[in-house]
This record gives sequence, structure tokens and C-alpha cells, in this order.
Amino acid sequence: MKLTNHHVVVLLEEAFEDLEFWVPVMRLQEEGARVTVVSPEAGATYHGKNGGLPATSDGDASVVDADEIDAVVVPGGWAPDKMRRYEGITNLVRDVYKQDKIVAMICHAGLVGISAGIVEGHRATGSLGIKDDLINAGATWVDEPAFKDGNIVWGRVVADIPDFCRELMTALAAKPAVGS
Repeated sequence: MKLTNHHVVVLLEEAFEDLEFWVPVMRLQEEGARVTVVSPEAGATYHGKNGGLPATSDGDASVVDADEIDAVVVPGGWAPDKMRRYEGITNLVRDVYKQDKIVAMICHAGLVGISAGIVEGHRATGSLGIKDDLINAGATWVDEPAFKDGNIVWGRVVADIPDFCRELMTALAAKPAVGS
């Protein structure tokens, strides 16, 4: 287990892409990371856009201290368009990024990165539906399954989840855990 001492926050909102949430959560847990699910409201239950297994938030994003976590993962689906409207979420993503910790975004999750102001100057990928948004925010569009650019891990779409998870696990394993 490569990530035993790592603490990773995974963001959650209504209409998340089921697989883009659950697969990274399970892979992180499999590697020994402590995973905390946060959303705009602690204890709220959210449903995926495909009607799969619902997920419940462990905490409110606005009270998470970026100093105490190693990374934040933003799943796609329609949830990022909702997440980006909450200052607690965009502040957390921006703070994690500014501390040179890992921010991982897949599919539509780049919308949260745009609202957090962290995509400019980076290579970026995601759903074709946000290609123009990323370019207009100053990112350079790359049509690849997954990659790391700086401290951002990017994933394109559901079919690319294995590549996204490999990039995420590699990026986290290369950084010492907070408090180590």
C-alpha cells in the first residue's frame, strides 16, 4: 500500500459521474489512503447521474484545511457545474493547488478548476463539452486519456478512468504525505 499516510479529499455534489467518483475512491482506499468525501453540506447524500450507488458527504468543504490534506479529487458528471458555485469548494481547490499539492480533475471537473482560477498556463483535458471553456480560461487543450501537468492530474472521460487513476496514484506516491 503506497499511500498509507496520505489524506485525500474527494468532492461530491448531485449528479456526479458514478464511475469517476467511485473508482478513484476505491483505488485510493486500496492503496491505503485515508479518503474524506466533502461537499457543500456535511452529511448530505448525493446521487450519481446514472442512478448508481448514492454517496454521503463526510464534511463541508468550507471547513477543510488544505494544510491537513495531500490532494483533492474532483469527479466529473454534471456535479462540477454545481460545485463551482460554492466558494468553499473553489477556495479549497485553489488552496491545495497553491500549496503544490495534487489537484485531480476528470471529465467536466475542469469547470471547478476554471472557477478556482488554476488552469491558466496548464495543458488540460476533459470532456469535449468543456474544451472551449478550458481554452478560454488560458489552458492548452490536449486530447489524451490522462496526464500530469505541474501538480494537476487530468483525465478525459469515463473510458480513461484506469489511466487517470494510474496518474493519480503515481503523483501522490511521489510526494511525501502531510505530517510525514
